[in-house]
Amino acid sequence: MGFLDKLKSGLAKTKKAMESTLGNVFSMSEIDDDFYDELEEGLILADLGAGLAAEAVEQLRDLVKERRLKTPEEAKLALREILVQMLNVGQTTIPMDTKPTVVLVIGVNGVGKTTTIGKLSHILKDEGKRVLLCAADTFRAAAADQLEIWAGRAGVDIVRQDEGADPGSVVFDAIAASRSRGSDVILCDTAGRLHNKQNLMNELGKIARILDRELPEARKEVLLVLDGTTGQNGLQQARQFKEIAGVTGLVLTKLDGTAKGGIVIAVARELQVPVKYIGVGEQIDDLMPFNAESFVEALI
Repeated sequence: MGFLDKLKSGLAKTKKAMESTLGNVFSMSEIDDDFYDELEEGLILADLGAGLAAEAVEQLRDLVKERRLKTPEEAKLALREILVQMLNVGQTTIPMDTKPTVVLVIGVNGVGKTTTIGKLSHILKDEGKRVLLCAADTFRAAAADQLEIWAGRAGVDIVRQDEGADPGSVVFDAIAASRSRGSDVILCDTAGRLHNKQNLMNELGKIARILDRELPEARKEVLLVLDGTTGQNGLQQARQFKEIAGVTGLVLTKLDGTAKGGIVIAVARELQVPVKYIGVGEQIDDLMPFNAESFVEALI
């Protein structure tokens, strides 16, 4: 199965939902006010959010006038351009220009954070990278055990301690291990939820200070993992984590399980943070590098 076919398959629920609404819109005979009204409603149903849907439709009105478009089919191609532009808010790859590069993976429990790390380690290893996993989520029961299973599946190294250990200590050990093993990238799992936002901020801040002290020249990426099925609730999570942790990239998981994949566009647009990967299934190779053009084509 090719990349686009796999993407379309993974987004089948969203695609079907959008076809049931937008399909009727684009089969209309002309571009009129009814066309724009129904299009806006369809985009809201896809979880772009009311404000973003209205903005997309307004931009489309301008393009239709500017290019003198006549048919809904022409308008559909113009809408694709608009949505792609909304998604293009930064670099979608993780620059690996230092050795090691450090990727902190954050997000609330249950979004697929540990699974994402396992799948990402598989991708990076296939690219020829020497990957080291750091099990710094020591608060959730069995988090390190789960990460160790993924390390075995992907065939990469892992540094861990016992449940309840100091996360900073695990990070320090991982840095030492990366030096001795010549690791290209450290993927660091972090706690998804502590007692309150201040605790979470303190823990992430402590990890960041250790990384800055021990690896001052290393590139550091902060990937926020969001569950695509939570829709607008995921957007609220993203706002909070961006405020706490300085998010540099997004991973949207479980998109194969939702009819509202438009949340990808909403999150990227509002936070002005690029989507780097999307999850469209349970298998180890179902985490896909994000491409705005392919994503929008798979939806519309």
